[in-house]
Amino acid sequence: MTHRAVVTGGTRGIGAAISVALKQAGHSVLANYAGNDEAAKAFSDETGIATAKWDVGDYDACAKGLADAANQLGGPVDIVINNAGITRDGMFHKMTPEAWNDVIRVDLTSLFNMTRPVIDGMREGGFGRIINISSINGQKGQMGQVNYSAAKAGVIGFTKALAQETARKGITVNCVAPGYIDTDMVAAVPQNVLDQIIAGIPVNRLGKASEIGAAVVFLCSDDAGFITGATLSANGGQYMCG
Repeated sequence: MTHRAVVTGGTRGIGAAISVALKQAGHSVLANYAGNDEAAKAFSDETGIATAKWDVGDYDACAKGLADAANQLGGPVDIVINNAGITRDGMFHKMTPEAWNDVIRVDLTSLFNMTRPVIDGMREGGFGRIINISSINGQKGQMGQVNYSAAKAGVIGFTKALAQETARKGITVNCVAPGYIDTDMVAAVPQNVLDQIIAGIPVNRLGKASEIGAAVVFLCSDDAGFITGATLSANGGQYMCG
């Protein structure tokens, strides 16, 4: 069945792969983005996927963006992929309040901002899929990323709690926690550092953004209706947790 999906941070990297995979699965998709108009236009021109710019850290902007998306997609949004995220890395004893607050706002508070405006419609419609993108570093922690690790761990807690509240209404809430994925951001890492990272991944390679997209498509499908509150670790065996 075709549904209407919004993917935050959906025009680049993992988000772009998710947007494309959802479209290929037959869904109507709108990709949100924060600031790179040129990249968003190039993505839309290449894929035919609609894009819209708003700040996921702003509740009112999200409410308006989701309402506009519903009009553009032809009906209520019933799939939300909370993928948008930023990093402001630094050792904690040097971390500024701004670096903390910016990451928490975009990486964690955005889940409330993007989900609260649509949850009533999902409950009334008896269907919804909410997929939240966490990180391996939200599971194991990472030096120099106290803010990011805290936010991404919060994503997992948000997922588990909301899943319990919505299960009887036909809404599933799940999480995907990627490891190191072959995106532009990872490609910018110095080669010697990248070699060390890959050496620590049992499958001996970086993940592909398309692999995360495929996982999200499955979790959005009717076949995944019995899966909720789960965290799917997609990290090549780098970190294994129960």
